[in-house]
Amino acid sequence: MAKIGNIELGDFPLLLAPMEDVSDPPFRALCKEQGADVVYTEFISSEGLIRDAAKSMQKLDIYDKERPVGIQIFGANLESMLKTVEIVERSQPDFIDINFGCPVKKVVSKGAGAGILKDIPLMVSLSEAMVKHTKLPITVKTRLGWDDESVYIQDVAEKLQDVGIQAIAIHGRTRAQMYKGDAIWEPIAEVKNNPRMHIPVFGNGDVNSAEKAMLMRDKFGLDGAMIGRASIGNPWFFADVKHFFKTGEHLPSPGIPERVKTARRHLEMAIAWNGDHAGLYETRRHYTNYFKGIPHFKDYRLRMVTGDSKEEVFEVFDEVLEKFGNE
Repeated sequence: MAKIGNIELGDFPLLLAPMEDVSDPPFRALCKEQGADVVYTEFISSEGLIRDAAKSMQKLDIYDKERPVGIQIFGANLESMLKTVEIVERSQPDFIDINFGCPVKKVVSKGAGAGILKDIPLMVSLSEAMVKHTKLPITVKTRLGWDDESVYIQDVAEKLQDVGIQAIAIHGRTRAQMYKGDAIWEPIAEVKNNPRMHIPVFGNGDVNSAEKAMLMRDKFGLDGAMIGRASIGNPWFFADVKHFFKTGEHLPSPGIPERVKTARRHLEMAIAWNGDHAGLYETRRHYTNYFKGIPHFKDYRLRMVTGDSKEEVFEVFDEVLEKFGNE
């Protein structure tokens, strides 16, 4: 039974990864309905929160139906991070997650995200200070190391646990790899198998099938799987993994009516939460996967991602349902 602090997550929980412009409340709700056990907010800049930046503040929106939910923050300045903890506490998440893994240049250049992998003592002292500053559990998401020459994740994980981190999610790539090549899970398993480790160790990176999730559980012995890109436009991924665990078989792919219904709900929720313009924009990245595998679909998808109003996109949904709904 995996636990973050006193929060019981069940056996081998499936976690929806924090993804910028993806893991918003509408998408988290859809994934939760399909079996995601834990969800995270998009990562939030500590400096943005302190400046009261509207986009950063909006990312603090969480809802009871999502729980357990973690708010993920990033930064490298101790004073800013501690102020951020105080702001985040007001949203009453179940835990706070620190992003020590984002490889994007604009984050890394500030020494945050994966940038802090160049300064492990700062990573540890920052974590320790945050643990002491709140009663909420603090967790960490990170990578194997900065590059192949600095994969110290076993030692790093031990140090983070020793200062009070309640769980760690590890992406099986270095910062140098970005998202290229294959994720390597063996070093994550070594962290889990370290007899000194007692907090949950979650694996992340290339969990793109139920079989891969089962491998992470049974071969690598990890405590849970964090799902990122495989869930985009495919909230059913979580249900399929759980069904596969129980039966050894996959669920049938959702039919066109179910896909249209979910895409429509997603857009409706996104607009209700974030307004017409942002709601339209933020759901576009999902349509390729929502309607994956449908032949001769290019023109429909193009209209979905270029529609300037919700009415235009809803009209395309109606046409898709009429044309493909009985296939």
